[in-house]
Amino acid sequence: MATDGTKIIDGDTAHDTYWGIMDLFDSGANFDLILDEFPLYQKEYFDDFDNEIYVTSCGLAYWEIGLMNSERLEYIKEIINREACIKEWSNYSEKEAKSRKNILKRYLTKIEKKNKKIRKRKKFRKISNFIFTENSVLTFRLSSGEYAVTACVKIDQYRGSCNYWLVPIMYKSSMKPTLLEINNSEILGRTIQSGFSRELTQASQPGIENIWNYVGGRPNFRFGFAIQAIEHKDFLNIKRQFEKIGELNIIEGLKEIGSLEYIDTYDRYDGIYSNLDNTIKAFGYKKYPIQIVTKE
Repeated sequence: MATDGTKIIDGDTAHDTYWGIMDLFDSGANFDLILDEFPLYQKEYFDDFDNEIYVTSCGLAYWEIGLMNSERLEYIKEIINREACIKEWSNYSEKEAKSRKNILKRYLTKIEKKNKKIRKRKKFRKISNFIFTENSVLTFRLSSGEYAVTACVKIDQYRGSCNYWLVPIMYKSSMKPTLLEINNSEILGRTIQSGFSRELTQASQPGIENIWNYVGGRPNFRFGFAIQAIEHKDFLNIKRQFEKIGELNIIEGLKEIGSLEYIDTYDRYDGIYSNLDNTIKAFGYKKYPIQIVTKE
């Protein structure tokens, strides 16, 4: 379906393919491994639209890192000449179909020429001196003078970016919280419908049975936290506003994204945590007991 944008790298499939190749390349993988993990020719694929998105994004990555050859180029042309994406978009918008056609024309003009400036492997520095550690429980003062609480469920580092995944805990009081109080509180998350059997869902997300048992019945969904992420460099600017009061042993398998918002100022956290009930209603978050997302 035409849910991707008309650009070459403009949608989940294209992003996953292109950056998947670049991640392997930058990590030092040899060309044989890259070709094995991301073959240009797929024996099985969802449909012609999906295949064109995959092949063109894969082809762009190949060209940039020096993997393009005449045989691969001819296959890319063959896929593009089927006009799967143009036909699909024309059902929705002639403007979008025309846009895709022009983009593909420029794309072919680019990859038909020999790349004289092969992309070099990039090295990304990883942060090791963290402001707070994973599973830290942090309290901070709101503009009202009350204390709020957040949990750093994960520290995510990808391609030189280091983000702290902070998740709201349902606590607001004039008194500074204790870890015991937090253990008896609730944390925000949401469920995501699974496209697999209950057995496969459970195998791919250890700990999900805790959420299922809490909800009751025989549900089949995945779980993710309601995350307000902040980058390391931005967290440095406001770190003095936060105080660690302890740690929670959060189940590793549950540390997935239910929703993700990037925040870079203390004022934004103040606004969200001062009005958590409104945030819950607006985004459909649910409250879950801390005890079911943690190990004893």
